[in-house]
Amino acid sequence: MWKSLKPKERPGEDDTPREMYGWRPYALSFSASWASAMYGYDSAFIGGTLNLPSFQREFGLATATPAAKANLSSNIVSTFQGGAFFGCAFAFFLAEKYGRKPIIMLSAAVFMVGALLQMFGRLDLLYAGRVFTGLGVGSSAMILPIYVSECSPPVIRGRLVGVFEIMLQVALVFGFWVNYGVNKNISPEGNKQWHIPVAVQFVPAGLLIITMFPMIESPRWLASNGRTSQAAKALSWVRNLPVDHPYVIKELSAVEMAVNHELESTGSGRGWRQIGQELFQKGVRGRIILSLTMMVFQNFTGINAINYYSPTIFRAIGFTGTSNGLLATGIFGIVKMAATMLYAFLLVDKLGRRKLLLIGGAGAGLAMFYLAGYSQISGSFDRTPPLDSGAKTAVAMVYIYALFYGFSWNGIPWLFCSEILPTRVRTAGMAFCVCVQWLTQFVVVYSLPHMVLGIKYGTFLFFGACTVLAIGFAWVFVPETKGVQLEDMDLIFGEGVSVFAGSARGNYEGAVRARAVLGREKAEGILEEVEEKV
Repeated sequence: MWKSLKPKERPGEDDTPREMYGWRPYALSFSASWASAMYGYDSAFIGGTLNLPSFQREFGLATATPAAKANLSSNIVSTFQGGAFFGCAFAFFLAEKYGRKPIIMLSAAVFMVGALLQMFGRLDLLYAGRVFTGLGVGSSAMILPIYVSECSPPVIRGRLVGVFEIMLQVALVFGFWVNYGVNKNISPEGNKQWHIPVAVQFVPAGLLIITMFPMIESPRWLASNGRTSQAAKALSWVRNLPVDHPYVIKELSAVEMAVNHELESTGSGRGWRQIGQELFQKGVRGRIILSLTMMVFQNFTGINAINYYSPTIFRAIGFTGTSNGLLATGIFGIVKMAATMLYAFLLVDKLGRRKLLLIGGAGAGLAMFYLAGYSQISGSFDRTPPLDSGAKTAVAMVYIYALFYGFSWNGIPWLFCSEILPTRVRTAGMAFCVCVQWLTQFVVVYSLPHMVLGIKYGTFLFFGACTVLAIGFAWVFVPETKGVQLEDMDLIFGEGVSVFAGSARGNYEGAVRARAVLGREKAEGILEEVEEKV
């Protein structure tokens, strides 16, 4: 069964035992990725739930003016991002002190408290519940890619971290279709219609706690905290090799050497101030800038505008009616999920990160520019245009956008941030970058209802222009990292290495070739010594 999941080509990994590509790293990634299912479902269900007649009646949206409705919708949705911002910040301190695994599980418990508060039907408790679910998602979404990346074999690291996005997209689809189902089949009288999509939040959070319980702690976190024997046992389990296997010893030795090198280059001590200073040292600050810029572009290319307000977007291009809007939204989720699976299992470890960013950005940008042109010509923001070929093409463009974005800017920024930062400051750097991600996501989801009312077709034009900037940034500054050991990232991003993508990758490839030559020469020298003795 697992044979098909093993990589056929393992460049630079000729000594890698085949046993380590079995079911264990996949089980670990799947278990932890219920955290991203929490994120995905919450991203999807709220936009459709806002449009359910029972929810609108219960929280005053049905009788509100357009401006008041925009304000209320913005507040309900964006309190989640506010909570996520602070959850990400708090999780850094906790995960650095107590480890990755316990904080991922704690985040699920906090998320469940938030889901419970949302069930009461009071606006103040709804806001509080959105904040708590945001705290849970913000903390887990920051730690999850780090945890999986630190436990993964390098050749399939992209695939395993990609499970994060697959689970997110599957949950996203559930969120879209649950709303469609309750709108079609449950009476808007009473609260059952909106209670169901809110209550489904308990499912991924509960499964996260259950499935994470038997999993290991990150071997790299254990090693960086001086717990070498525990790190060896954890690495042995996830690699499916004995503790004394040469590969386990070699990998653990490389991790310890990297940690010791970081300590020697920055001075001893593990205080928060010390780690904060390390983030802005040469060889590290460039990685931080690169990572947070990718997170900013991930949001300003428009995806969360559609995730959270997809019925509003479809209505803006002429797809009217609650059921029609929810149906079109459900199809959007399926397309995005399929694209993410394509990315994770076939593309990211074969074509690499850089090519996907460029190709995906080009397709997503063209789709946004078409939507801007169509909505301006048809006047769809001010009236309901006929459902002609132009309108149908506009709907298709939303799906084309989902396809291209799904295999590129959707998951690669999370993977990139989790793999390029040094072990010692990986959690702090990821926390900083993901906090920026939540901040820009807050800006987008809070602003979108007002953008739709104000600049109208300029909403799509803005996101299209941001996508063009993202492509240019990736072309110039984002080097390829597929197949690179975490401990070798210094060869691409370290002190003295060019910030330009082509030169940085060339530096890594040159160092790998030199290492291979040195290894052959050393082996030949040993062989000659043996022959002389014989």
